[in-house]
Amino acid sequence: MTGARVMVVGAAGQLGSHVVRRFAGQEVVPVTRRELDITSHEEVMGAVARVRPDVIVNCAAFNDVDGAEDAPLAALDANAFAVRSLARAAEDRGAVLVHYSTDFVFDGSAVDPYREEDAPSPRSVYAASKLLGEWLALDAPGAFVLRVESLFGCPRTWQGRRGTLDSLVAGMEAGRELRVFTDRVVSPSYLPDVADATWHLLASRAAPGLYHCVNGGRASWQQVAAEAARQLGLTPTLVPVRTDDVPMKAARPRFCALDGHKLAAAGFAMPSWQDALGRWLASRDRPAA
Repeated sequence: MTGARVMVVGAAGQLGSHVVRRFAGQEVVPVTRRELDITSHEEVMGAVARVRPDVIVNCAAFNDVDGAEDAPLAALDANAFAVRSLARAAEDRGAVLVHYSTDFVFDGSAVDPYREEDAPSPRSVYAASKLLGEWLALDAPGAFVLRVESLFGCPRTWQGRRGTLDSLVAGMEAGRELRVFTDRVVSPSYLPDVADATWHLLASRAAPGLYHCVNGGRASWQQVAAEAARQLGLTPTLVPVRTDDVPMKAARPRFCALDGHKLAAAGFAMPSWQDALGRWLASRDRPAA
């Protein structure tokens, strides 16, 4: 990886900004949504031809799960067809493509954490668009697809969209009553750990393909909120709810936990989500490195 030119697409988002920071020792070319319309095949091909990257890391996505039900073409454009363009551009350039996907590609009917070889079964437009994006990304030779879920780890000053855990912690500290799911089981993903795992796979020349990239362990959102409250020394008002109690346009998988054995076998064992939560809570007020 020494001296590699790394093009980070979606560089202004919460994941993209962490990837840019982690790869700072390389020649990083951050590309934001304002600078590149990833849904334009011509723009993508032209941008990659100009930048001439060795690695393309795609952090851009249409992440509005409910909104995708009303705007399926927009979701497909960003989560699938744009990935096809990036894959073709990467192949033309001889670059390695890294793309991020989601636990939502599964239907949530499992009782044990999903492994990479388990068959997907998406239940929403968003999930289907992300699964199609996985297939199209893996068309590029040597590509990596990393499934993440429940991303967290923004600094207090972050002005963009926040994940569920970030919002829960903010609500606790503001003294708000919080509704938390008792029947949705997740494996949260700490943004710096995801960026570190991405770096490791590339730097170690790991086998390309599909990896689950989440922190170790699993818990319901109620358990995650309780652990956050314990680490913060707070006693928040947590109102337990079930998925069926909350009207949502798009179906959510209830059991979302992912198994990270393949990533560990490649030399990067993700720390537990409790450990990651503690590191995040201790670091939120530090300036970015």
